[in-house]
This record gives sequence, structure tokens and C-alpha cells, in this order.
Amino acid sequence: MDFTNASLTELRVFREVAERGTLTAAAAALGYTQSAVSRQISALERAAGISLLERRRDGVRLTAAGHIVLRRATTVLDQIDATARELAGLPTEAGTVRLGWFTSAGAVLVPRAVAALRRTHPAIRVVTREGSTPALVRALRAGSVDLAVLASAPPFRPPDAESPPLELRTLTERTLRLAVPATHPFARRDSVDVADLRGQRWVASASSGDEQLMGVWPGLDERPEIAHTARDWMAKLHLVAAGCGLTTVPPSLASAAPPGVRIVAVHGGPEELRRIVLARLPHPPAEPVARLADALFAAAAEPGAAG
Repeated sequence: MDFTNASLTELRVFREVAERGTLTAAAAALGYTQSAVSRQISALERAAGISLLERRRDGVRLTAAGHIVLRRATTVLDQIDATARELAGLPTEAGTVRLGWFTSAGAVLVPRAVAALRRTHPAIRVVTREGSTPALVRALRAGSVDLAVLASAPPFRPPDAESPPLELRTLTERTLRLAVPATHPFARRDSVDVADLRGQRWVASASSGDEQLMGVWPGLDERPEIAHTARDWMAKLHLVAAGCGLTTVPPSLASAAPPGVRIVAVHGGPEELRRIVLARLPHPPAEPVARLADALFAAAAEPGAAG
């Protein structure tokens, strides 16, 4: 074993695989072939003298040794990138915070928080990225984001089983709602019974990879009719406004519904609570990170920010 022979390219590829969760996704992100990614990982494991990844049917998972290498690799790569910026005469990124957010949080919550932080602390630069909750958790572990706004549903388990556990703080907790066209009979009510949802047409996102079907009311006792599929939540709401079907609304999007959409409550069956959670690695945050966290909590407390 001679880990000093590990190359920066191997470390970058390894960090990308840890974040993406599969060799295929990492290859696509890096512009490599899957076989090239596999060769880089194999070379790094030979240098380490131990397996760093557990290969599974649904992707890869870091071994205990892999977590050690990832932690050290992230520090090394960040230092190399900072050195390259300094040599190029570019401004330091000491005041930069990298924020990840799940899709619907980008409609109201994240823009409000970032705008408020720009007014109070203009020297702090916020870089954001959208992703699914599982992808953002991997990005936190890989050191690619500093904070992540995550979605959480009952029974509100931790977002992963890795150690050490992520530090989680609830930004807000609200009840899932239903978006209906203004011309739909449901639009004349403040609430509907879950039994009334049988036979309705739905606008939903297709389940794929680490994301489940979203847009259909949970627990329906029938196979739902999906009239339209769309990943983007605003696209779903505009399809609802056009009379194309119903969709569920995360709390963070209720106040952003376009004209032609009515938001109603659903009664009957288990209460469908949803949490918006702020997550980070369990170490003392840098001041810019703490400032952004404060801004997110203040934005979540504003009327309409989280439904």
C-alpha cells in the first residue's frame, strides 16, 4: 500500500462517485466513460490497499475506509482549488456558502433567505444547487455543499444511516395540500375527503432512482390515473391551472400557486405532515454558514414562506 501515489484525478473522481451514488452518474457529471471512472476508483483502492466502495445493485456505498478517504480527499481538493484561485488572482471564497435545496424550496423559501442575506451581509456569496433529498445528503457527506434544505415525511427518520449523524434542524412543519383547477367542483370547498379523490386524474412526477412518485395523494386505495408527468413543480401547477388534473402541493409551494389554481385541505386517513429540514455536517459551522442558516430560519417564519 502506498497511498501517496494517489492522484488528484483519482480523488476528484472518488468524491464525485461518493456524491452521485453511482459510477454511471459520476461519469456523466465528469464527462468520462463509466469504464474510465471504474479504472480511477480501482487505482485509488489499490493505492489505499483496501476497498473504498461497496458495490450494490442500486449503486455504491462508502465503506468505513471510504469515509476516511472522502473526508481527507475533500480537504485536500478544497485546498488545491483555493490555491489555484489565489495563484490566478481570483477573489478568495472564504465568504462563500454552498447551499443545496430540494425542488419546491426554491420557489419561495430559498430566494427570500438569499435576498435577505444579501441585504444584511453583502460580502457573503451564496452558491445554490437543486437536487433530490438523497442526492443532497450525499453532497453534504462529500463536502460539495455546506448546508442542505431537505424534505422529510413521516415517520421522519434520519436521511441516512451514515456516521456521524447529520445535524438536523426543522425549519417548518406543515400539512400537505391539494391543488385543484379553479373550474373543478373541489374548488368551491375549503377541504375534501380523501375518499372523494378516487377516480381523479393526476399531474405527477415519475418515480425514478432515489425519488418516489410525487403529486398523487399518498395512500390512495386505487391505482391512480396519471394524466401528465412533470418533474418541475411549477409546471405541475400550471398544468393544474389549465384543468389537466390535480396534484399535491408541498407546504413551501402553497403561496406560489399561479392564478387558476385553488389550494384545498384533505381530511380523512392519516394526517400527511411534511417537514422542511436544514441539514449540515456535525461540526461547528463557519460564520457565513451560520449567517445563511439564520436567514433560512427567518425566511421560514415569514407568512407564506412555507405554506
